Amino acid sequence: MTVKPHPPSEAAKASRLDSEAVKASRLDSEAAKASRLDSEAVKASRLDEEPMPRRDFLGRAALWSAASAMFLAVLGVARLPRAAVLPSPSKKFRVTLPASMADGTAFIPPGRSVAIVRDAEGMYAISTVCTHLGCIVKRTQEGFECPCHGSRFRGDGQVVRGPAPKALSWLALQDTGGGTIMIDEGKMVAAGTKVKVA
Repeated sequence: MTVKPHPPSEAAKASRLDSEAVKASRLDSEAAKASRLDSEAVKASRLDEEPMPRRDFLGRAALWSAASAMFLAVLGVARLPRAAVLPSPSKKFRVTLPASMADGTAFIPPGRSVAIVRDAEGMYAISTVCTHLGCIVKRTQEGFECPCHGSRFRGDGQVVRGPAPKALSWLALQDTGGGTIMIDEGKMVAAGTKVKVA
């Protein structure tokens, strides 16, 4: 008696088809890997430069950084013999007063922060640097006014309106004759100190 094999069931057929599909996809992925490796092998040849290792790159970067720091230091040292200070005008200076200067008027020499005032009692010099934050005050009919924050001063430097905390400084003044006077911006005198000028 011969035994006939049973015809395969539908489930067995489906599992066989699935396993064949898995094998086919594996073969496709292996073929893709092989072709990629072949293309990489073609691209890289022994004549091509090798990529720089990270340690070599970091070493070269440190070397270049040190070299540029040394170069900049040498430039800085080379500049040391030359003075970087800008010359400023002397604190003591001579001023020739205008012949037509009337009593009670203030004369402000160009480029200086001082006002020279003549009245019946003599002559005096007042700093035009505001005592609030150091702005240069402007001459007005009533005295002086700070353009920065609005402080006002009388003609003798006394504060009329703040925020300036104190009066303008009086400066040392000396008659040198011939309508010329010497002013010392670095030396302050008491308010009311006037010099008779011939």
